[in-house]
Amino acid sequence: MTVVLDTIRLRLHDIAHGRSGDKGNRSNISVIPYAETAYSLLLEQITEERVLEHFAHKGASAVARYELPNLPALNFVIDDALEGGVNSTLNLDLHGKTLSFMLLDLPVEVPLDQIEEFTLGRRTA
Repeated sequence: MTVVLDTIRLRLHDIAHGRSGDKGNRSNISVIPYAETAYSLLLEQITEERVLEHFAHKGASAVARYELPNLPALNFVIDDALEGGVNSTLNLDLHGKTLSFMLLDLPVEVPLDQIEEFTLGRRTA
């Protein structure tokens, strides 16, 4: 018997925050859930394939996901997402610092009975 929970589609930023950096033409984005209990949802839904698809329009060629369960957090290394890197592009975001916001726009399915718990640490102002 399979039990299907009712879910709601939210943006990743509703349940997690992020940090980003860069080195050359490689972006590094960390995703940290507000609630530790949301980590398993991130593992399930924020895959290398989804992140690569999300950054395809920027020319991303590969994504590696690193799981950090003791934090809990995920770290993504995205190749070729900076249009050549800081010294080779006319991109307004030369260092890729805002790419975490782009990743946090990714939709996620959150069980209705866990919304309050998963968004507990979210800033509303």
